[in-house]
Amino acid sequence: MIPEIPPQLLSALADAPLAALMLWMMHLLRRDLQSRPESPPPPSTAPGPSRDELVDFKLEVARTYVPLSLIRDLDSRLSLQLLRIEEKLDEVSRTATTATAIAGQNVPARKMGFGARADAEDGR
Repeated sequence: MIPEIPPQLLSALADAPLAALMLWMMHLLRRDLQSRPESPPPPSTAPGPSRDELVDFKLEVARTYVPLSLIRDLDSRLSLQLLRIEEKLDEVSRTATTATAIAGQNVPARKMGFGARADAEDGR
């Protein structure tokens, strides 16, 4: 008669060879990586433009070839998205304040958003 074996033990026994194989593969990969010589750093005198020259070129392209209307459109879209995020954060703050008030905890008054930041910078 076959003994009663718990399903968790059967599952662990079935996964053991796979786990051992993965550990062996990790051991081989680690040993292979340690045996490789380190590659030399890329030469600093590579032909072509440097990183600073590329950044300057990108700025020049953005200033010269991007129409001002597209920049304004992007600015307005970003501003609207930031306002939506601020409204959501304010709503979450109000909800949290209401929840703590219902729970009977003392909640200090606080301001959030760009207005609070401007007040803090002005020293108000």
